Formats: sequence, structure tokens, C-alpha cells
Amino acid sequence: MRRALFFLLLAFIVLPLFAQERPDPNNPEGDNLTTPPSWQVRLDRPKDGVVIGADKESADIWFVNMTPGWHITTGPAAIFYHPASTAEGAYRAETTIHLFDPKGRNEAYGLFFGGQNLDADDIAYDYFLLRNSGQFLIKRRAGTGTSTIKGWTSHDAVKTYGPDTEDSVPNTLAVEVGADDVGFFVNGQEVARLPRSDLHTDGVVGLRINHGLNVHVGNFAVSEM
Repeated sequence: MRRALFFLLLAFIVLPLFAQERPDPNNPEGDNLTTPPSWQVRLDRPKDGVVIGADKESADIWFVNMTPGWHITTGPAAIFYHPASTAEGAYRAETTIHLFDPKGRNEAYGLFFGGQNLDADDIAYDYFLLRNSGQFLIKRRAGTGTSTIKGWTSHDAVKTYGPDTEDSVPNTLAVEVGADDVGFFVNGQEVARLPRSDLHTDGVVGLRINHGLNVHVGNFAVSEM
């Protein structure tokens, strides 16, 4: 009985500590306009000499705290993640991404989840992306290969940057993982629902930003359901 009470008390102490380690868009790790030190960045195609940092003049990927949230301007496509942003079981992952002028490019951005071995050759994750054509995609990466789970699909929920956009256009993406299925949401509207068995859901949750994009990540959160 005492042993069971000990482990129960330990869970109440340790679990909140792990939750607090997840990145907080309102309380950046490090100073504003500096690159957050604990975040990791992995390029789609590893290349020597790529600079990831806070100096706009020298950085190939400009990645900085910009409260609330983070600002990312990509050269090459990459995933961005904090090692403490892990989830398993039932959870909700959400991000609000503001897209600045894509200059006619139709590159994608959004969430990845179920991340495993993110620093290894056998990297694996599933991802949920939007692009400025007003479409969404659900896909999988395994090693150097990718496979499509749900191809590019148009939906009115996706906001697009257009000629009348004054600054940027925000879209909120969310993935809700339940016991049997997974819901995908854009700006509060469900755009897809798939069997959980078709997806890899347990692991690291993070951001995926394709090449040549300028975005502000105003919110990023993972919460148990």
C-alpha cells in the first residue's frame, strides 16, 4: 500500500514538471529575437554549412523567439521541435501560424506528430500541412521516403494570402488524437477524420515549414485529453 501511494505521489510531482518543460509561446527560452537553445531543427535534405540563427544577414534559416511565439524564415525545408513536446495516448496538438507574403510560391507549413528517431536515418513522423492554394495534406515520412495518407484537398476553412492581405494570414491547425480515430481541424472546422490505426501518433510533436517561407508561429501547444 505504501509503495502504491509513493508512486502515485511521484506521478503528481513529476508529470507537471515534464509538462512545464514544453515550450511556452508567452515565456520564451532565452531572450526575445534570439534562437531558442533547446529547439532542434532538422533539414529535409541534410547539407553542410547551413546556418540556423538570429542574424538575418548570415542565417539560411532565421529562427527566433518573438513573443508571443516564434518567427521562422526558411531557406531549406525543415522540421522544428522541442524535445519535451512529446505526446501519447489521447491528446490535442495545436498551432497558429501566420503566413506572410509567399511571393507566389505554394509551399506548405503545419504540424508533425508521432515523431520518432528525429536525429537518425530512420526518422519517422506523420504530418498535417496547409498551403496557400487553400488545401490541406496528411502525409508520412519514414527514413528518406514519404507516403500520402490523404492527398491535397481543398477546404473553405483554409485562409489564404491574397492581394488584399495587409500583413499576414493566420491559420490554426489542430490534431485531436482519440482512442479510435484522429480528427484534423483548420480554424475550428474539422476537415478530416481517420482511424487511429492508420496513423503514427505517439512521439514528438513539432512544426514543419517548407522552403522559402516567412511565418510567425503565434501559438504551439500539446495537451492531454
